[in-house]
Amino acid sequence: MKVLSENDRLPSCSTVATIGMFDGVHRGHATLVDFLNRRATDAGKQSLVITFLSHPRQVLHPDDPFKLIMPLNKRLEQIEALGPDLLLTLEFTPELAQLDSSQFIELLHDRYGVDQLVTGYNHRFGHNKGETFEDYCRHGQRLGVKVIKAPEYLGQYAPVSSTIIRGQIAAGRVVDAMHCMGRPYSLTGKVVHGFHNGRGLGFPTANVGELDPNLLLPHNGAYAVLAHVAGQQLQGMTNIGRRPTLDNGHKLSIEVNLFDFDDDIYGADITLEFISFLRLEFKMCGLEELKQQLTLDRDNAKRILQEYLINQHS
Repeated sequence: MKVLSENDRLPSCSTVATIGMFDGVHRGHATLVDFLNRRATDAGKQSLVITFLSHPRQVLHPDDPFKLIMPLNKRLEQIEALGPDLLLTLEFTPELAQLDSSQFIELLHDRYGVDQLVTGYNHRFGHNKGETFEDYCRHGQRLGVKVIKAPEYLGQYAPVSSTIIRGQIAAGRVVDAMHCMGRPYSLTGKVVHGFHNGRGLGFPTANVGELDPNLLLPHNGAYAVLAHVAGQQLQGMTNIGRRPTLDNGHKLSIEVNLFDFDDDIYGADITLEFISFLRLEFKMCGLEELKQQLTLDRDNAKRILQEYLINQHS
C-alpha cells in the first residue's frame, strides 16, 4: 500500500475510492474496503481509501469532549491490513468542511483521479448533511464519477459502527467492542512511577501514563488484559479508577498487575489489550478485603485469558 499526501496528484480516472474517518477500523469498515478492492480490480484501477488526520468533530467543535477509539498510527496500520492499493490522508479543515458534496466529488475527481466513489451504506459527506445517496449519484453523473453504495455488514455482530463501539467501551463492555472491531480495544502509554501500594499487598503494579488525551478510556473498573511490553506478551489485570480503598486522592490511574513477571520496566512503552471486564471499582473495608478481592480478580483473569488464548489458536 502506498500512502499519499493531499499534495499528491493522481492520473485522471485511475482510482476507485472511498472516504471516511475509519475510527476503530471495525467489521463494517472491512466489508466496505473489501467491496472497494473488488470494484477496483474489476475496473482495472487502483483502490484508494481516503481518511482524515483529525476527526471532524474535534476540528469543528474543539470544546466537545469527544474521544477517539484509536490513534492515527494504529488506524493507518489497520486500514493497510485491509489491503487497499493507496491510502490518502487529508487534514480536515474548516475550509474543507464548507465544501458541499458536489464540490467534494469534483475535488476527488480532478485531484485524485476518482471515477468511481464507493460510499458506506449510511455514510454522509459534504456541507449539506440533508442530501441523500441519490443526490450524490446525480452530482457524480454530472462530474463523470460513478457513485456506488457498499453493502452493509450483516454478520454475527451487526449492527456495527464507530458510535456503537465508543458506547461499548465507555460502558466497559470491551468484549462487545472486541467482537465489533474484530480485535481487542487497546491503549498505549509508558510505564511511570505510581503509588507503590500494590507490592505490599503481593500485587505489584505498573502504572501506565503518558496516554493520548484524545483517546477514549474504558469505564472505571478491573479488566483482564494482555500487555505488550519489552518485546513480550504478558497476561495481567488492569484497574482503571481512583483507588478509593487506598485513599490516594481523586486522580485517575491505570495500573496493571502482570502475572508471573517482576522485571523493571519503568519508562518502557506498554500496550494493553482489554480482553474482558472483571468488576466495577468500589471502596472496600480495608486492605485485607482488598487483597482477597485482588486474589479473586487474578484467578478470574487467568481463567478468562487462558480461554481467550486457546480460542485464538484453535
